Amino acid sequence: MDLWGILLGAFFIGFSGAMMPGPLLGVAIDGSLKKGWTAGPSLVLGHGILEFFLIIVMTFGLKEFFAKPVVAGLIGLFGGAYLAWMGYGMLKAGIKKSVSIENPAAGGNAGAKSLVLAGVLVSATNPYFILWWATTGMESVRLSYDLGLLGVFCFFCGHIFSDFVWYTAVTTALSRGRKVIRDAVYHWIIILLGAFLLVFSLYFLLNGWLMLKA
Repeated sequence: MDLWGILLGAFFIGFSGAMMPGPLLGVAIDGSLKKGWTAGPSLVLGHGILEFFLIIVMTFGLKEFFAKPVVAGLIGLFGGAYLAWMGYGMLKAGIKKSVSIENPAAGGNAGAKSLVLAGVLVSATNPYFILWWATTGMESVRLSYDLGLLGVFCFFCGHIFSDFVWYTAVTTALSRGRKVIRDAVYHWIIILLGAFLLVFSLYFLLNGWLMLKA
């Protein structure tokens, strides 16, 4: 496989993860209503910083560390706790109506204050993100490394570009609805997103605990 093959392959494979519903999508939806289409690129920047770090680490042979049940379990517990905190904050803001789509600065959860940081944290606290990189991702990096560091770089570019395309499209489409979405509807969106993150947090906590018990 040549460099173009690695680049295009990583781009199309990347959509399989980018388009799946998850905590990052919830934050992207919330961010698009508050900060417009730039929420997508900002989240992907944070997400990409973490992925770039993981690729560097895995290139130097630390796959076994991330694949250990105790490591994955701790990530799951920490991730579940973080998502529970974020979900609770969104539920509280929606119920108390302390957020406003007409005046986003009036309230909101901590993640909205720095979408780049949110992109890092939401990804880092998702145990399945780590496990994917320790398995499928690591194998992709290994194959790309057959063409040296340039091959690995092409894989990263293709992979992150698929995230950029998807999340920018989502946040652009949603941000255009700001003029027709009233606060009453917006509060319900925040409540539903908070509940969505709480469900994910319970799932992460349970699986993190099971991994530690394994």
